[in-house]
Amino acid sequence: MKSDNKPDVCVVGLGYIGLPTAAVIARAGCKVLGLDVSQAVVDTINRGEIHIEEVDLDGLVQGVVSRGLLSASTAIAPADVFVIAVPTPFDKNHAPDISYVLAAGRSVAPVLKAGDVVILESTSPVGTTEQLRDLIAELRPDLKIPYGDKGGLARDTPDISIAYCPERVLPGRILEELTNNDRSIGGITPRCARKALAFYKRFVRGECVTTDARSAEMTKLVENAYRDVNIAFANELSMVADRMGLDVWEVIRLANRHPRVNILTPGPGVGGHCIAVDPWFIVHGAPDETPLIRTARGVNDHKMHHVIAKAEALLEADPHAKVACLGLAFKANIDDFRESPARFVTSRLARKFGSRIHVVEPYAAQLPIEFTDTGAVQIDIDDALETCEILIVLVDHDVFRVVPLAERADKLVYDTRGIWPDQPRVVREEAAKLALAG
Repeated sequence: MKSDNKPDVCVVGLGYIGLPTAAVIARAGCKVLGLDVSQAVVDTINRGEIHIEEVDLDGLVQGVVSRGLLSASTAIAPADVFVIAVPTPFDKNHAPDISYVLAAGRSVAPVLKAGDVVILESTSPVGTTEQLRDLIAELRPDLKIPYGDKGGLARDTPDISIAYCPERVLPGRILEELTNNDRSIGGITPRCARKALAFYKRFVRGECVTTDARSAEMTKLVENAYRDVNIAFANELSMVADRMGLDVWEVIRLANRHPRVNILTPGPGVGGHCIAVDPWFIVHGAPDETPLIRTARGVNDHKMHHVIAKAEALLEADPHAKVACLGLAFKANIDDFRESPARFVTSRLARKFGSRIHVVEPYAAQLPIEFTDTGAVQIDIDDALETCEILIVLVDHDVFRVVPLAERADKLVYDTRGIWPDQPRVVREEAAKLALAG
């Protein structure tokens, strides 16, 4: 530790969570090295620029880089605290892939020294922090590793501390929530948790609660599975309303007047790296005990195909109409397209209807690779309103919400987000063919 008592920090992974985390830690006065496998990302950050879209992040990164508090590299260097924030995807069978976490552990292990703290932030299946611990123990037999008392594995006071502390942030508000949200800090041992707690209190104003690593891992998964299950209810309700010819938005509005009812808002599915992924980690760990969580995942994935079928019916009913698909991101006002239902729906329509599909996504400089050779083109919202007869709302970006009725009154609209309740020709959650026939 340096004489000014501010630790040098290495953040492994400079993506949607790693870069904001590195910048917030640097703002607190710690010298931070950001580690990433992409030379382009490293060069961008070292210029004081950013490669992702997040509110106020550009100014913060520019400031901490110019003050010499944040730099980026593809090569590891010694530090006092290592924060691992790398992806944890799943494979085609929904089994979690922690290979990026273990690769990060292999990168960090050679430079560890006595007194260091290693913190895993990546959303991970239960037991991942222990696997990271075991990997470090294998690679660094010269260090005393924390094991705790379980199974008679009590050891001398360890040389390093290992903990798990998942992020709990909302894209578009990441900087604010990294600072103000409560944190669950799970240590391999209580001592490890206390060491991590001391670090997070440097830049977190929310309450930091310590626990064991496995409980902290499960807590993160439970938070996102809870959201997924509740969104699934709203999405299933929207499909029921479709079958019955009801306005789902009106039903939800009225039902939520009950003092103990709070139905969420339906959409074209569920996206993002967290809610669409993390429930599978619980299912994988306890397949026989998770029928509800598994079903919710199925409902939310099915909703995308439901939207595609309705959109296809609209397009086939008027084979000459030009169509604007509004949005590709997984939620409003961000440039994150991971697991996005809007992206999935639009790409499927583009493959089938080609040049009739016009994509409006203000947070994308160009269309993703799956649109190559489909004939679909990217336009802005003004061009869409001038040239397209059908509008399919897939993301509730603010720039779409503010379009006045006068500019869309003559359009046929399939609004999967419910942003235009005044639209006179809206295809809500009723059968597309019946709506056209009417």
